[in-house]
Amino acid sequence: MTICVVGAGVIGMLSSLQLAEQGVSVVLLDQQRAGTEASWAGGGIVSPLYPWRYSAAITALAHWSQDYYPGLGEALKQQSGVDPEVHETGLYWLDLEDEDQSLAWARRHGRPLHPVDLEQVHTAVPSLGDGFSSAVYMPGVANVRNPRLLQALRAALARLSNVTIIEHCPVSGFINEGARVVGVQTAQGEMRAEQVVVAAGAWSGRLLATLGLELPVKPMKGQMILFKCAQNFLPSIVLAKRRYAIPRRDGHILVGSTLEDVGFDKTPTEDALESLRETAIDLLPGLADATVVKHWAGLRPASPEGIPYIGPVPGHEGLWLNCGHFRNGLVLAPASCQLLTDLMLDRSPCIDSEPYAPAGRL
Repeated sequence: MTICVVGAGVIGMLSSLQLAEQGVSVVLLDQQRAGTEASWAGGGIVSPLYPWRYSAAITALAHWSQDYYPGLGEALKQQSGVDPEVHETGLYWLDLEDEDQSLAWARRHGRPLHPVDLEQVHTAVPSLGDGFSSAVYMPGVANVRNPRLLQALRAALARLSNVTIIEHCPVSGFINEGARVVGVQTAQGEMRAEQVVVAAGAWSGRLLATLGLELPVKPMKGQMILFKCAQNFLPSIVLAKRRYAIPRRDGHILVGSTLEDVGFDKTPTEDALESLRETAIDLLPGLADATVVKHWAGLRPASPEGIPYIGPVPGHEGLWLNCGHFRNGLVLAPASCQLLTDLMLDRSPCIDSEPYAPAGRL
């Protein structure tokens, strides 16, 4: 069986890898170079920003994936020679408005979230600014260095004889035989396959529109900035007022992010740069003396309640979705891709598939 996967972000590449490891032949297509869109642009926190504010559907995918990530990072390092740097730092939330709700959620789900005295926080994170009044901490939260994760996935796929990666190859539509999808129309001609998976992030809705289907997934722009500091400048992820700072192992600090409904415009703006820099200095005053190494924007695939679409498209046999992960593509990827693989190969699903089914949601 040959499966064509459209979109080579973390969802498309990990889906391709998991399917290929089960012996399936995979053709992976992307309109540009693999791993250079939303997956590259994100922060890589292996947790939703405020996990207690999400539905049970997001929680199920997140918890499965969080347990899976350390092993995935190690496996990809062995397969590709590239270390994705799954870096366990823990996460401090500062001045939460819904702290009681967060602690109740943690008790229900058995997650190790607890209040921390601010003096303890300043001892643990000496670079943190003043002016905060409360904190909760979750140990064990990791971040993954997403550009390296994507490099590792691409390298692991390139080593497999049953995977073909075709880059700079936009897909414009599908090839249909009756009610069945049997391939895709591309800039390089027709490409046929027994099954087609759409994992094209914010562009997925455009593709499904060619079949007369309305997939409510749209781009939401997010801008980030990157600083370079000493390796020990920030030992943990810190999050306040919907903005976060993420430490990489080598001293790079990511600060993000904005949330802008501006279509497919990825242009970084001076306003966002200034806003993010102000946030960064409020959180970590030492960043006032640090240079902004890079400033960029990406397009998150926004979907209703952030619940992705994973499964077959009714009325279009052979067509599958794995898209619409909004802000949580990196954290939800392992469970999402395992679930898709289980469904496509008719195996018992790793988690209940019903909340993500496209049926009734298109």
